[in-house]
Amino acid sequence: MTTETVEPAAEATPAASTRKLGASALIEAFEAEQLKADLPEIYVGDTVKVGVRIREGSKERVQPYEGVVIAKRHGGLNSTITVRRIFQGVGVERVFMLHSPQVASVNVERRGKVRRAKLFYLRDRVGKATRVKQRFDR
Repeated sequence: MTTETVEPAAEATPAASTRKLGASALIEAFEAEQLKADLPEIYVGDTVKVGVRIREGSKERVQPYEGVVIAKRHGGLNSTITVRRIFQGVGVERVFMLHSPQVASVNVERRGKVRRAKLFYLRDRVGKATRVKQRFDR
């Protein structure tokens, strides 16, 4: 009987590089490239300062938007946060895609102590009732 030795590693390497990826694998690879690595841990109830890129003509500047995170949605590349602030006596909410190129930076100013996943009840409150207690353990 003759014994033949086959080297699977040598044959698998060229085949793997020329093999076509499926559609879902291509999408996952593209999304992995687009993810930002420098994002902090953001929780609902935190007060954050989001630097938003604004283009005016040929100039580009970063405008800060500071408020309380009242909701987090989705995951991965599609993850969003809803930030609420009071501007001139009117409640303003903006939804930010965290991995978007329009979001220049996200800084956590305060940690909030909350017991809900969504803080939509803050919409009905006015003045000092909208404050969130500070959390010191995170």
